[in-house]
Amino acid sequence: MEDNLTEENGKLDFHLSEDDEIYRIRMYGDPILHERALPIEAITEEDHQIAKKMLATMYSNPIGIGLAATQVGILRRLIVIDIDRDDPDNAPIVLINPEILEQEGESVIEEGCLSIPELKAEVKRPEKIIVSARTLDDEEIIIEDESLLARVLQHEIDHLNGILL
Repeated sequence: MEDNLTEENGKLDFHLSEDDEIYRIRMYGDPILHERALPIEAITEEDHQIAKKMLATMYSNPIGIGLAATQVGILRRLIVIDIDRDDPDNAPIVLINPEILEQEGESVIEEGCLSIPELKAEVKRPEKIIVSARTLDDEEIIIEDESLLARVLQHEIDHLNGILL
């Protein structure tokens, strides 16, 4: 399998190929979904491979725009997001050890979850957030957002903390 995950100048390049392996998504009722993921102390080649396989897993589901490592049975603080997956110029986001630094406002929007595919729920979350994380290249990144990205970040970070919807 060729390596199709690279990061250059902070932009992640990922190309899905039909021979990419995918993870089994853990479903509601699996106890691992209620466990807190462990921080990643040093980013390794294994983390790159996990991220690649997580992206392939997310893209294999037509509605997937985010996935946390806990959802595939891995207790590591790693998430992947692509809120505009149909845009070929858009790059997915891979974050290591994401942490919400600040939040403000409030909004209620219907959310879905790959681990509970049959359920949609109205979820109240802060409207604007600031998140700190590391990239796969071990660079610090700060994301300040109040769009769909803010909501997806919060949803995936909740998964890392053992929280479902």
